[in-house]
Parts: sequence; C-alpha cells; structure tokens
Amino acid sequence: MIEDKNQQRTSIAELGEFGLISHLTQNFKIKQTTTVKAMGDDAAVLDFKNKQTLITTDLLVEGVHFDLSYMPLKHLGYKAVMVNLSDVYAMNGNATQITVSIAVSNRFPLEALEELYEGIHLACETYAVDLVGGDTTSSTKGLLISITAIGEVTKKKAVYRNTAKPNDLLVVTGDLGAAYLGLQVLEREKQVFKVNPNSQPDLTPYTYLVERQLKPEARKDIVKLLKDLEVKPTSMIDISDGLSSEIIHICTQSKVGCNLFEEKIPLDPQVISTCEEFELNSTTIALSGGEDYELLFTISQKDYPKIKANPNLTVIGHITDESEGMNLITRANQKVKLTAQGWNALFNKKED
Repeated sequence: MIEDKNQQRTSIAELGEFGLISHLTQNFKIKQTTTVKAMGDDAAVLDFKNKQTLITTDLLVEGVHFDLSYMPLKHLGYKAVMVNLSDVYAMNGNATQITVSIAVSNRFPLEALEELYEGIHLACETYAVDLVGGDTTSSTKGLLISITAIGEVTKKKAVYRNTAKPNDLLVVTGDLGAAYLGLQVLEREKQVFKVNPNSQPDLTPYTYLVERQLKPEARKDIVKLLKDLEVKPTSMIDISDGLSSEIIHICTQSKVGCNLFEEKIPLDPQVISTCEEFELNSTTIALSGGEDYELLFTISQKDYPKIKANPNLTVIGHITDESEGMNLITRANQKVKLTAQGWNALFNKKED
C-alpha cells in the first residue's frame, strides 16, 4: 500500500521538477574519486583515467516488475539499485555511480517518493556508489523506475559471457530459488488479504524467502573474493532470469555445451520445505525462478583448489564441447536437455 490516510500528503507539483530532484537527493554524499561533478549541472562529469567504463540500465514498471500492495517503497528503491549493480559485478567490475529516473502518477505524494529515495540512498551508502543524475516526469500508469549503473574495470580483469571453454567448471554463488518462492508466499498472502482484510499474515516461516524477494543483495563481495583468491573467471553472468536461462546464455555465446548436475544445485532448507508445502519441484524453481541476483561463472580446472573449500561457492557442473549440447544430469543419472523457462520481460510470461 503506498500511503496511510493519516499521514501527511504533500503534492509533488508544489516543488516543481528541479525542486523535487533537489529535495530527494539532498542527503546523497559523494564517495567516489571518479566523480568529478554529480548533480546540479547539465551533465555529470566522471574521470576513469586508464580504466574501462561499464554501463548498464534497467527499467522497472509497476504491475510488471513489482506490486506495491506488498513491496514497500523503501525496499523497491533498494532493489532497483541492486538489479543494476549486479550486472556490473557480473563483469568483474566495481560499481561507482548511478543515475535514477522516475515517472510517477499524481496518486504518489512527496512522502511516498521520499520513502523510495530512502531505499536508493541506503543502497548507495551500503555499496559506496554515487548518485550523479537522473530525471523525473509524470506518468498516467503508476510508477516507472529507470536506473543506470556505471562502473569501472581494468582491461585485463573484465569478464564476458562468451569466453567459456570446454572442461571449465561451472560455479554458482549462494543458493537459488528463494526469491521466486518469496514472491509466491507474498502473492498467496495478497489473495488471503483480498478475501479477509483483517487477516494478519504470519511470514515468520518464510523470512529468508521474503527477504530475498523484497531486499536482494548484489554480490559485490564475490568480485573481491575472486581477486583475493587470484581467480579470474573464464566467463560470468548474474542470475536474474533463472539458472537455466543464464547457463544457456553462456553456452550459446561461448559456443559450448554443458553438464549441470541436479544434486549439486545449492538450495536453502527454507526453499526445500516451502517447495514441499506448495507442491513444487525445487529443481524447477532453482532453474527457472529468477531474481536470485547470484553470480554464475566458469573457471579453469587449475583454479579449483583455490575455491573448493569456500562456503560462498558451489561447483554445479562443467563445460563440454558444443556438440554434446546443454544438459541437466538428474539425481537418477539421466541426461535431460536444458531448456530456458525463466522470466521473459518482453512478454511478462515464462519463456517456452
């Protein structure tokens, strides 16, 4: 819900566009030496000297990417930043700046936008990125958020999707499937609330799942970890659309195949128990759920000793010749063709 009728409501029209931007960004402080000029001029000025610049952008639309009946605006602001920072870290880079543009309907008072920017501010503080620009405009269709993230990487450290090689190991960070299940729990409680507005949901058994959906964390720590371990991935991608979709992206662009082992896919105990409750297959959820914002990468086998004991990393398979295809090896040791059934943002439905 976006507002409480007892709360103060200040019309954003009272401030005007530049007054609104100035008001919402007044608490943002500059942290990066690469930021020469941030807000307040015709354009931001950034100086990366001899490093390569990374740029990525995402558009989030109310009713397509988020539902404000259970997504608090502060969490939405935080998550919108994470979605973009994750892409920078997937290039083995360091995120340094963001721009934020919003289109907002007149049902949102100033206080609602302040909440949204509180989340953006927390993300900037936590991940040491500077807000250096953006835009605001009106919308007839609710809330739209477009964030662009800018980062840096030294030329030799950049990692792409198209450079995996046969015999490389397939590695994933963290665990998978929790964000999708968090969404299912929230959707279920929304339906219960519609029937009985006095019902109070007990989300205690699903704390981890709901947090993974509403407040994901981008894996900045993995970039530093790999550097400290002296491991450079041979390819890398972030897991936004589901594990199977991301593996297929790497294999297709690298012109290789893969064997992914079902028994190796890391699952949190809450994922396993909630899949049983919802009568869902946990492997399907991990493969197709999406929004985990973990990192999937490949490494040379010679680097395996460096990562094998690390609790943040799990080897889930290996890269093969393209002729062998992309396969899931089931717990029953059957080879099944890997298919993409993750999120398709263009059509707002699962891919066939």
